[in-house]
Amino acid sequence: MPQFFLNKRLIVMLIAIIVLVALVGFSLRDRENASWPEQFVKDVVGFGENIVAKPASFVSDVISGTKNLKNTYTENEHLKKRLEELAQLESNVADLKKENKELKDSLGIQSSLSDYDPINGSVISRNPTNWNEQVEIDKGSRDGVKPDMAVVTPSGLVGRITTTGAKSSTVELLTSSDTRNRVSAMVQGSESAYGIINGYSADEKLLELKQLPYDMKFKKGQKIVTSGLGGKFPSGIFIGTIEKVETDKMGLSQTAYVKPGADLYDLNHIIILKRTAETASESTDSETNDSSSTGGN
Repeated sequence: MPQFFLNKRLIVMLIAIIVLVALVGFSLRDRENASWPEQFVKDVVGFGENIVAKPASFVSDVISGTKNLKNTYTENEHLKKRLEELAQLESNVADLKKENKELKDSLGIQSSLSDYDPINGSVISRNPTNWNEQVEIDKGSRDGVKPDMAVVTPSGLVGRITTTGAKSSTVELLTSSDTRNRVSAMVQGSESAYGIINGYSADEKLLELKQLPYDMKFKKGQKIVTSGLGGKFPSGIFIGTIEKVETDKMGLSQTAYVKPGADLYDLNHIIILKRTAETASESTDSETNDSSSTGGN
């Protein structure tokens, strides 16, 4: 007998290799059901995974719940502190309103530049060709709307009324390219500065606040509000915040680029502000009209 067949170890190894190759080939076939060895191995492994995974998942949930509870406690303490500050702020505002009213009464002042009557409305149409220019609203002259009234949202100034119909009006947005679309504005700070909102950078989506004093320093984040000096808009209406400031070519003034507070692209509900304070020019016009009427009679 050949020496080859006498080596039992080699024979066992060859048989094992053949069986292993056969099992690998069998497992690689497209089958709907696994073989019983595969099922046995899968069941054992799955059982082991369940034993390990469930306690691990429980521990993970406990740790996560503890962290969430701690975060909730921290947020709750922060909100309590904010509520306390808000209560104090409301108290201060109430005192200031009372003091302001008493001062007005003592001086015989009936109204101020910040007084207005709100008229709620909705945007009913917007032309795609002049999306950044105008919108149509559902309030008109029958509702007390007049040209040059300010239009706002809770987030800030939107624009002004340009034309009115009986039950609808056109609003010229702050982003309009019309050079006549100007708003007298003020930079809030330790020292107020005044300028004119006149222009819009479509590339940067920023309003241009021009004619600011050349010798004053401005920083990013300063708030811009209406000054009330233009004769049409109430004062103190939020417009936006400064993004950057540049000096003009002549070096005689500065221009601030302002990020609008209101989303001028997505407008649905608006508020028209009917200013109650009468300006000097309006008073003069009224007296002239009254004199003309008296003379005619």
